[in-house]
Amino acid sequence: MGQRGGPPSFPLLVLLAGLIIVADQLTKWLIMSRFGLYEIKVVVPGFFNLTYLHNTGAAFGLLANANPAWRPYFFIGIALAALVFVFFAFRQYGRRSAAYVFAFAFIGGGAVGNLIDRVRFGSVVDFLDFYVSTYHWPAFNVADSAIVVGVGLFLLGSLLDREDDHASGKGKE
Repeated sequence: MGQRGGPPSFPLLVLLAGLIIVADQLTKWLIMSRFGLYEIKVVVPGFFNLTYLHNTGAAFGLLANANPAWRPYFFIGIALAALVFVFFAFRQYGRRSAAYVFAFAFIGGGAVGNLIDRVRFGSVVDFLDFYVSTYHWPAFNVADSAIVVGVGLFLLGSLLDREDDHASGKGKE
């Protein structure tokens, strides 16, 4: 899947993560500067809206009603733990393939994008609202999307690594 044993692409990881952070913060700024809180603009009727929300919880609003005294510290701690994971995982997997470099850049950039919101606002700005009829997917943002794509790339890279190891006989005991 990539160049095994090649030098890790830490500058690429930092560049990509930085681009994710900029895109995330820019899109959130655009929404906050052009929408009132809870305002909805229909983009594709019956399927997609832009809206301006603050999510005090985790993904899908989980823990949004938890004790507000500890909630920001908990989520900031989770974001910092994700960044530590990205750093150590990159050290272990970064040389294996470009898929891992992209995966960790997307996860790290997304984590930092949402961390910035948590520090600034105590919540995360969400604005992408997909739905069918009355069934809505929870609103999300660029950082959330980057994290999901990063996890997908990591899983894909892992799957392809296993196939490479199996094909070369490394997976056999």
